[in-house]
Amino acid sequence: MNNLEIFCICIHNKLLDKIKEFNYTPVGLGTDTFSSGWTRDNVGVNISSKNKFYGELTFHYWLWKNKLNSIDKDKWIGFCGYRRFWKNKCSDSDMSLNINQKILKKVHPSWENYDVILGEHIFLDQIPLIKIIKYGKTAFLRNPKAIFKRGRTIRFQFDMFHGNGVLDKAINVLNENDREDFRQFVNTNKSYNQGNMFICKSKELIIKYYETIFSWLNECEKIFGFDLDGYGKIRIYGFLAERFLPFWFNKYSKCLEWPIIFSDLREENLN
Repeated sequence: MNNLEIFCICIHNKLLDKIKEFNYTPVGLGTDTFSSGWTRDNVGVNISSKNKFYGELTFHYWLWKNKLNSIDKDKWIGFCGYRRFWKNKCSDSDMSLNINQKILKKVHPSWENYDVILGEHIFLDQIPLIKIIKYGKTAFLRNPKAIFKRGRTIRFQFDMFHGNGVLDKAINVLNENDREDFRQFVNTNKSYNQGNMFICKSKELIIKYYETIFSWLNECEKIFGFDLDGYGKIRIYGFLAERFLPFWFNKYSKCLEWPIIFSDLREENLN
């Protein structure tokens, strides 16, 4: 019995057969036309119309409101994208394997004493100085220490790519239990677990996370709205969630870091 269910979130309708070959659940987002084989986020109770701003979070909302309670309580529930997958650690030594053979298909024995699996860290101190000069002049002026690696925190990186002061404004409307802890997290940490990706064995924990994140983003909407321009700002709600996810799960559960494979499924040959 496979007690792992992975939802593979996608915006391209031609990848159905490839995703099904993984034994993953194919999830179609956006306005593209998807066949009946896809799970869609635009039926039932949904916020699919916000996909442009929320990204994959519109599916997470749909799952919370429409399907989560019906999933077997003994299953681990996980998420990946069509360009970002959980790695099967057993594939490390064989470079000839295709993507279908390299990705995670079942629960690993090492997970037994953990609640949540998170992706590998992104280390922000590796941001090239030339990129800081190009994209982050204002953020750099606010934090000259960023010329040194120790100053390249989550907050600095967020200001650089998504607008100065945006993160601070968002944190100000976060619930009181998490507000100052999250502020400390982004002001001091120079890495975070990448992507809005996780695997969790507790539906109750997932529900608590969804209640927290969507309540916060609803408050953020009152500040930033939807009249947004440029990728770094249009997807602001997804980017906020990406920084909040590792903070929240590490605060409220026991987490294990797991490797991720970057591979565009549109370019992969599974044969």
